Amino acid sequence: MYVPDEEGAIRTSLKGREYFFCSEGCLRLFLAPELEFRSLKRMTVLSFSLGIPTLIVTWFGMGVPGTLTNLILFALATPVQFVAGYKFFRGALHALRARTANMDTLIAIGTSAAWAYSTVDTFSPGLLPPGTYYEVSALIIAFVLLGRSMEHGLRRKASEVVRRLLELQPTTARILKDGLESEVRIEEVREGDLILVRPGDRVPVDGVVVEGASNVNESMITGESMPVLKRTGDEVIGGTINETGMMIVRATKVGADTVLAQIVRLIEDVQTSKAPIERIVDRASALFVPAVVSIAITSLVIWSLIFEDLLRGVTSFIAVLIIACPCALGLATPAALIVGAGKGAENGVLIKGPEAIEKIQRVDTVVFDKTGTLTKGRPAVVGVIGTQPFTEKEIVSLAASAEWGSNHPVAKAIIEYATGLKSEVRPPEEFEEIPGEGVVARLGSDRVLVGNDELFRRFGVELDDLRNQIDILIEEGRTVVIVGLNDKVIGLITIGDEVKEHARTSISDLKRLGLRVMMLTGDKARAARSVARDLGIDEVVAEVKPHDKVRIIENLQNQGKKIAMVGDGINDAPALMKSDVGIALGSGTDVAIESGDVVLIRDDLRDVVGVMRLGRATMRKVRQNLFWAFIYNTSLIPLAALGYLNPILAGVAMALSSVSVLLNSLSLRRIRWR
Repeated sequence: MYVPDEEGAIRTSLKGREYFFCSEGCLRLFLAPELEFRSLKRMTVLSFSLGIPTLIVTWFGMGVPGTLTNLILFALATPVQFVAGYKFFRGALHALRARTANMDTLIAIGTSAAWAYSTVDTFSPGLLPPGTYYEVSALIIAFVLLGRSMEHGLRRKASEVVRRLLELQPTTARILKDGLESEVRIEEVREGDLILVRPGDRVPVDGVVVEGASNVNESMITGESMPVLKRTGDEVIGGTINETGMMIVRATKVGADTVLAQIVRLIEDVQTSKAPIERIVDRASALFVPAVVSIAITSLVIWSLIFEDLLRGVTSFIAVLIIACPCALGLATPAALIVGAGKGAENGVLIKGPEAIEKIQRVDTVVFDKTGTLTKGRPAVVGVIGTQPFTEKEIVSLAASAEWGSNHPVAKAIIEYATGLKSEVRPPEEFEEIPGEGVVARLGSDRVLVGNDELFRRFGVELDDLRNQIDILIEEGRTVVIVGLNDKVIGLITIGDEVKEHARTSISDLKRLGLRVMMLTGDKARAARSVARDLGIDEVVAEVKPHDKVRIIENLQNQGKKIAMVGDGINDAPALMKSDVGIALGSGTDVAIESGDVVLIRDDLRDVVGVMRLGRATMRKVRQNLFWAFIYNTSLIPLAALGYLNPILAGVAMALSSVSVLLNSLSLRRIRWR
């Protein structure tokens, strides 16, 4: 049962559990389509329940006298015509008020003609040539409703991912106030509230950890199977599972601002807006429908007045209207776009509108930001070079122990690397940090130096044969940390902005798709070229400011290129908006995410490849659907006008064309994502 509260929030109970719909958008997305779908199912069942007996009585008569048979048929078909068919009359009336015509116009006119002719023959026999077409009106409505039920079912499937995400949101939260804990409804949580999250709980809203640490399972949002360690200062997402420790989280986004609510809005935009190609189909239908009605009327007039065969004239009139019904034409674009958007959502990609899908398939150049997009955006150890007899593990252990007391990002990178190698890390007995140079530490009786060449010059330690190697690494854009033990250099630790997992394969796959790949970055040219070489990117433009990125993209567009820009930062937002398709990483800033047409929730660059494949495959299906729907409708109109197509068969054929379009669109679910 759906109950709006005083603030307009929507709650519902399902299978004993209570769900909270976070905004009016949620209501429009889930409640209205659900009620519409149920109504369609009921009307479809009603239509077939009465339509099939109508067909049986028409064909076999069941031994009932003719007049009584017609009355029975009238009783069976009339509820279908005016109860189940009410949607078509309403749609036709709206079109008439707008001085246009649509598929509802054809259905309303065609079925009304069949029902009216039959009714006249039933109650005023002899006024018209004998014959009833009750089964035509009933079954046409039944088949069209069946097609629309399938379409609505398809729309429901497309939003199943979002439904599951909404179900993840807890209905209550534990608020800490003045040292006291109280449980409140989720909609009562306000930004800035402190929330206690115990092991096993779902995080109620988006927030920042202010106390405690725990492993959080974010697989429902990001697709990452391994839990993520969250410590003080880290962000957490509402709906994710706190697995191990206890945390106190300060709420930063509540209600409609949470990640879950944003996902709902993005999917809602896809399902309610129309792509340019879909608007073209609407305009074509507005021209197509009057033309078909003219053909139907012409056929009726010619058969009735010239050939003096009113029965055949009416039959041809009805058949033309039915076979020309552009249901398949109307389904061709939205069916493919909805399945495409659903396929993207299943794979952690949110496409903000059908226009984006249409533009994706035209992209020929993909431009990447570097820091935070192709790389992780933080210092990481990328290599260790040792001198005999010291091993990598020993060098890293000494360096990490010496850096124990430092908060420098490079120190943190070395300690993290040592932890990954399971090297021994212990606090030094003495520690001194020299700004801009490095650290000096004493471990037992040993003095350990960790820093740059200026630190080693200060202490008179020669770099010996490592000087050339250091210069080469610096030329490649790396940061070199020198490690010394008791006045002797024992190794080098290379620090760089670590390339993201799957970045190389993603670039390679994009090239195999025939796409041009470029890098635009504000980073130094040396570092940019190093990353580009590593990834196989041939075109690099470095040391560019945000407005320079926009200018470069604009220049490419002036050359006729269709650009997809992939970025994550605030400085990428203008370029994302300027490009034909902006692809924002879900791990990026809110500004970047808002600026993009596509959001990669999982922060996996392989999804860029998936997006390109999806855009191409979806528009290929749209073109296939439009071609076959148009050919199907137009090729059978002459047969119907000449009286060679029975109205019932025309209705079945028209419904089958809609089904074929839906099945062709559903085949998108089988495309290779990466």
